[in-house]
Amino acid sequence: MNRNGVVQRWPLVGREAELKDFDEVVSEPRSAAFLVFGPAGVGKSRLAEECLDRAVALGHRIGRAVATSAAASVPLGAIAHLLPDGVDLSDPVSGFASVARLLSRPGTARPRMVILVDDVHLLDATSAMLLRQLMDAGVIFLLGTVRSGESQALAVAALGHGDAVRQVDLAGFTREQVVTVLERVLEGPVGRSAVNHLLTNSGGNPLYLRELVMGAVAAGVLTCDGEIWDMTADRLPGTRRLTDLIRSRLSVAPPAGRQVLDVLSLCEPLSLGHLEMEAEPQVLNQLEQSGLIVVVQEERRSAVRLAHPLYGEVLRADMTAQCRRETLLRQVHLLKRSGARRREDAVHLATYKLAATGTANPGLLVRAAVLAAHAREYPRALDLLRAIPQQHQSFQVQLLLGNTLYEAGDFQQAEQALAQADAMATTEQDVLSVLPVRIQNLLWGLGTPYAEVLHLIASARNRVTSPFGHRVLLVNEAASALTVGDVRHSLALSADLELEGTHAPDAQTWLWAAMTRSSALSVTGRGEEAEGWIRRAMAFGSAAGETHSAATHEVAHWAVLVLALAESGRLAEAQEVGERAFAGLTDASATADRRLLAFYLARGTWMAGHPAQARRWFAEVARASRPHTPVVLSMALAGLAAAAALQGDCEAAEAALAERDRLPAAGFFPEERLGEVWLYVARGELTRARAALTAAAQEAFERGETASEAILLTDLVRLGEAAEAAGRLTEIAAERTGRFHRARADLAVAWSARDPDGLLVAADALEAMGADLLAAEAASTAAALLRAAGQTRRANAAAVRSDDLAARCEGARTPALMACAEVVQLTGREREIALLASRGMLSKDIAAALTISVRTVDNHLQRIYNKLGITTRKELADRLLP
Repeated sequence: MNRNGVVQRWPLVGREAELKDFDEVVSEPRSAAFLVFGPAGVGKSRLAEECLDRAVALGHRIGRAVATSAAASVPLGAIAHLLPDGVDLSDPVSGFASVARLLSRPGTARPRMVILVDDVHLLDATSAMLLRQLMDAGVIFLLGTVRSGESQALAVAALGHGDAVRQVDLAGFTREQVVTVLERVLEGPVGRSAVNHLLTNSGGNPLYLRELVMGAVAAGVLTCDGEIWDMTADRLPGTRRLTDLIRSRLSVAPPAGRQVLDVLSLCEPLSLGHLEMEAEPQVLNQLEQSGLIVVVQEERRSAVRLAHPLYGEVLRADMTAQCRRETLLRQVHLLKRSGARRREDAVHLATYKLAATGTANPGLLVRAAVLAAHAREYPRALDLLRAIPQQHQSFQVQLLLGNTLYEAGDFQQAEQALAQADAMATTEQDVLSVLPVRIQNLLWGLGTPYAEVLHLIASARNRVTSPFGHRVLLVNEAASALTVGDVRHSLALSADLELEGTHAPDAQTWLWAAMTRSSALSVTGRGEEAEGWIRRAMAFGSAAGETHSAATHEVAHWAVLVLALAESGRLAEAQEVGERAFAGLTDASATADRRLLAFYLARGTWMAGHPAQARRWFAEVARASRPHTPVVLSMALAGLAAAAALQGDCEAAEAALAERDRLPAAGFFPEERLGEVWLYVARGELTRARAALTAAAQEAFERGETASEAILLTDLVRLGEAAEAAGRLTEIAAERTGRFHRARADLAVAWSARDPDGLLVAADALEAMGADLLAAEAASTAAALLRAAGQTRRANAAAVRSDDLAARCEGARTPALMACAEVVQLTGREREIALLASRGMLSKDIAAALTISVRTVDNHLQRIYNKLGITTRKELADRLLP
């Protein structure tokens, strides 16, 4: 299936080992059979067909048969069409001899016939016996599929024993295999949210996965925005075929078992003891043996679930409204009878009663909503909160509703609820409770102008009188200032945080301030200090556990830690930490915090020089940020453009920047200029790229954003202006601790001095940090200088090292990487003209772009041709373009 929804044959993923096994045994004369075991839908037949194709490619004659329950009642019914005409099997001995003689091809390179039998366990005894005789005689090689749980069938017992039979067991797809098959089928990257949905709903079953993808694409639920495929809704529509398959699977349940399945479809998971009030133990045992339910140990109780997530979808769709109501009300009755002592029982009682009758006790709804929100079950919490009657919509309910809407990513509705809560606030504590989440929602969710946020804080200040309250307002202002790039003001407002420590009167306020300060320190290039603060915050939040609301924001803590580690020059560690944290998230995790973590992962992979990974992360952030959050969207689109341009995809980079230009002005950060800078580079317009970098670095300096300034200046070094950048990078290294600043400064100084030894030392340091592309460029430039100095052996060694490092950089193509190739002898101006010409620009257009004469361009081109030993622009393009 491609982007237009065209169905293609799905690739075999994760079955390479099985195919290798088949290749081995089918060519081994002493082998007799290859049997593939697995549950329904796992891809047994698909693998067997691929094996049969390989047998044909190897020169074997083939045959196919499908065993069925109907054919099993007729001797040889499944394989009669494979037997030679005129063979009389009334005499088993002479009949077998005739079949063997007619099927065999003695003296040929491939004397055996490969016969595929689907569903071997359904073969009749006569067919199984004949096939076994032919296998033992070396006449045929049996390729068969067997459904798991049918291994005791007579046919399997007859055909599946002996050293000459190879048996393989197929399991469902792993997450990695799901990602691989989706990206091959959809011909592009797939967002992690979509992967999560598809993996969870398919249970890794390849057949179910295929039908879910087809249904989701057809329904417009799984779509591509030009960069990445992702979900536009929470529910995955399947296909009619998928529904029929599941109904057929569920039909094996007895009537009493069907009632249990209906209960689980509405209320899973349920304790085994609870279900034993619904059905006899033998019924539950039969359902488990049939593979329709699973019993797992959860802490101190045995919990029962449906064996597959899609079973519930079909069961609920087939249930009448009356049956649904009666089933839910019975569960309410049973829960109350058992005492409803478990904490989650309040959620279940409220949910069941609400679903059955449309109403429930307001107090129960509030209690259940608090528990559901704490467990990050945001959709359920919202259902419960919205069911609370208007007369019971207290300040606490409105605050909880606003906070839950923010966490769920519904920022417009969140602002309405939070504004209502603010209007209902009667105490100082009420005002201070609403303000932080409202500010986060306005800035990170809606991209509200900073002036409006400051006005909101000023209004709150008129309602707050205590010193503690004003301290809380300062922390809110510090976080707001950081969000819009006023980093110096943010740090000033949190300057006395060290004196308070983790024993501050309000732990939540301290934690938010610590996270804000950590982020601000990272932005100013003080990564080590930033790491210290965020680790203190994480340790305190972890100790608070479930007793403190701060413990619910660990995703944001991980995001800030990733930022701090990257700024400290520990890029590989930052990526590992961030990937591990992100892998542990669910779609219920806070939307804004999840997006922040993804953005810092994208930025870290960009700094490491891995444009494909960075592009994918930036694309995910951009998609998740539409249509709201213009601040995050703007940064993500700029990063996406930079990553695409570094891969040479100018069209994608231009599209990302065009979308960014259409956004409402919601703030600007100097680092965002990297998108246009690397697009200029990809076009060969190095002069414009350098000018943009110089201006952006100056703005970053004026704003105190030292981290961005260092990145921008380092890119200026990479584009041939090391002398201009070296002084300031050296100043930064003196002002700030941290090996990344030192390595950047050393790189700039060595580059400016044309010192190959210094460049190789810088390459060592950068590689150790995980900055692979910078290290590759340093080694490449060193190789060029060494070759120019006549040190051929050392030059070759440096070039090999550069190539090894560049191989990690996912096809990144930069001017500096060309330095150890054919452009070794070119000056900076010649290299710029060569790049422009290699991209098809005419001399007059190059002259206009560089503000020089056409004759000067032509003279430069002639010198370039002479140095490189070429005569045409086509040869120039072949040398310089990837």
